[in-house]
Amino acid sequence: MEQPTYRLGCDIGGTFTDFVLVNNITGEFHTNKCLTTPSDPSNAIEQGIRELDEILPGFMDNVEEIIHGTTLVINAIIERKGARTALITTKGFRDILELGREKRYDAYDIFSEYPEPIVPRSDRAEIDERLAFDGRILKSVDEREVINLLEKFKKDGIESIAVCFINSYENFVNEKQVKEIIEKHAPELFLSTSFEVLPEIKEYERSCTTAVNAYVKPITYWYLNKLINRLGTIGFNGKLFIMLSSGGITSIETAKNFPVRIIESGPTAAVIASQYYGKMFNIADMFCFDMGGTTAKSCLIQDGRAGLVSTFEVGRVQRFQKGSGLPIQVPVVDLMEIGAGGGSIAKISNLGLLQVGPESAGADPGPACYKQGGDNPTVTDADLVLGYLDPDFFLGGTMALDIELSKRAIDEKIAKPLGTTMVEAAFGIHDLINETMASAAKTHIAEKGGNPNIVTVSAFGGAGPVHTYGLAKKIGAGSILVPPLAGVGSALGFFTAPVAFDLSRSHRKVLDDADFKEIELLFNELEHESAKILEGAQSGDSIIYERTLLMRFVGQGAEIDLKIEIKDFTKFSKNEIRTMFDDEYKRLYGRTSAESPVEFVTFKVRASLPKKPFKISKLSTRNHDIKACIKGQRPAFSIIKKDYIPFTVYDRSTLFAHAEVEGPAIIEERESTIVLGEDTKARVDEFGFIWVQIIPSGGPDQPGGANND
Repeated sequence: MEQPTYRLGCDIGGTFTDFVLVNNITGEFHTNKCLTTPSDPSNAIEQGIRELDEILPGFMDNVEEIIHGTTLVINAIIERKGARTALITTKGFRDILELGREKRYDAYDIFSEYPEPIVPRSDRAEIDERLAFDGRILKSVDEREVINLLEKFKKDGIESIAVCFINSYENFVNEKQVKEIIEKHAPELFLSTSFEVLPEIKEYERSCTTAVNAYVKPITYWYLNKLINRLGTIGFNGKLFIMLSSGGITSIETAKNFPVRIIESGPTAAVIASQYYGKMFNIADMFCFDMGGTTAKSCLIQDGRAGLVSTFEVGRVQRFQKGSGLPIQVPVVDLMEIGAGGGSIAKISNLGLLQVGPESAGADPGPACYKQGGDNPTVTDADLVLGYLDPDFFLGGTMALDIELSKRAIDEKIAKPLGTTMVEAAFGIHDLINETMASAAKTHIAEKGGNPNIVTVSAFGGAGPVHTYGLAKKIGAGSILVPPLAGVGSALGFFTAPVAFDLSRSHRKVLDDADFKEIELLFNELEHESAKILEGAQSGDSIIYERTLLMRFVGQGAEIDLKIEIKDFTKFSKNEIRTMFDDEYKRLYGRTSAESPVEFVTFKVRASLPKKPFKISKLSTRNHDIKACIKGQRPAFSIIKKDYIPFTVYDRSTLFAHAEVEGPAIIEERESTIVLGEDTKARVDEFGFIWVQIIPSGGPDQPGGANND
């Protein structure tokens, strides 16, 4: 018998760390879930792997790859627990991190706050160098000036340095010289240069992104080294990959050099899995909904593709106010993230109203029902009181919940202050978090030009399948898809992502004056650089390149993305490029200005390796009795009748192909629980996906009644 080989997906979330182990030969899955250890995330990784080893003794010897997603980087930025960092910039630009775009995110709030720069002014230094806008050297670097700065940095206890000169995206000769000086005279310091991290236009975003990369580089380096050593002690000899914010996976060395690229490492994986399933079932519009213990993430997938954006913000002072956070200009899947998870804390606001989140109880102490000392009521406590969760089957029965602690926390901190019953307070928590997520979802879908009434909502995360039914009803969606292993969907999603990396370079040229041969050479350089980054990730694979143009009208401040299919840019005519631009501009904004000149701003390349085979085994097609899948009944709260009614409880592991389930029902598996109201019908397909149809009050043939057959 052939010796099995494995791939292991490991996703560290704010509350739980998820594991999915796949047998490369049979496609069989094994899963695990354990509480995250915030003080040292590698503790939870080792614990989870050792628990898997009890099921499959010695499996680590045959693990070829571990694909890892982590919240380490974003947490370090939000909590300001990175390294002490210095910024070296061009004379006159020391205050760029504070000046920003010189725009107020709220024009009418004279007391509006802004995030503290990642590098304080005392650790920012200037040198007397200068490049012109087109890359011409106006003043070269004085080596002695740089050496003097390094001596000062060492005395001040600086651990990491960011280098960002004005206009260096057009010519990095001065930055490269400073890099060589630092490597020679201070090799012990970590270093990030903007020409390597982000050679793009816009000084503020480039400076901030480079500074953030430098800020988290030491902790990422030490964490990944520790993780590699720790995995080695438990028998791992394969390759370790890290999930990128852009939806690809990359080598450990690349993650060490560009940790800013893994800020949204974990949340992205569920979107990539949802995109994979959308293509698998030919679903045009899918809304990925991933609700874990700390946050809820969502993304609209249109025409089988999740959108990518080039800029996002972290550490917002005002959670929903664009412009109140630190701008990070790296490719990231266009997802929306809000503080709404199973651990979101419910409290009474200063106005005397119920408020849920964004604060979370996290993994320690966690919700009140976890019996770890937490006394704040959370969404999980409310779900338990409402009957949606079985206190004796949480995590497959490995973690018992205490419903009396949940009742006490909700009663004392919510029900009594509001003058209502404990059950009404519990439903208020559940319904309010659904309303919060639905409002954000409708806004996100509308911004992308989508229609919530026609999307299929795909549920992921430990809390996602519990809340998806309520969310879908609020946004008007009629179809829900719950994939196999939805509770560990991000860890499973790692297997659907390719090894990939995105590179870009700004080079402004008006279309009419552009030399297409020069542009082709620029694309070739980017492809060569990306090939070097992918080197050694997977041997024997040919690289797939995707090219993108960022263009705008001359004088505009924002660009639009144009994906180009022809691999030789010299084969295009200027008229063809102009037509592509006008067509896309009209699609986005309804009109264009054919008389106005346009310009190239940035050129992008995504290099990826062919995806490894990924398959989900089919369920048995033999006839079964649905009654054999029933675990029993329990009272749970109906959001339609606003009272407890009997829900039939099913064991998902026993459901068979073509099985049909009618609501009200609860379908339990080890990693998550699916809640279905009395106005639903569900069927199981041959791969174990559960397709749910919400029947509108007018019947299945009325608007909103989806049909997935």
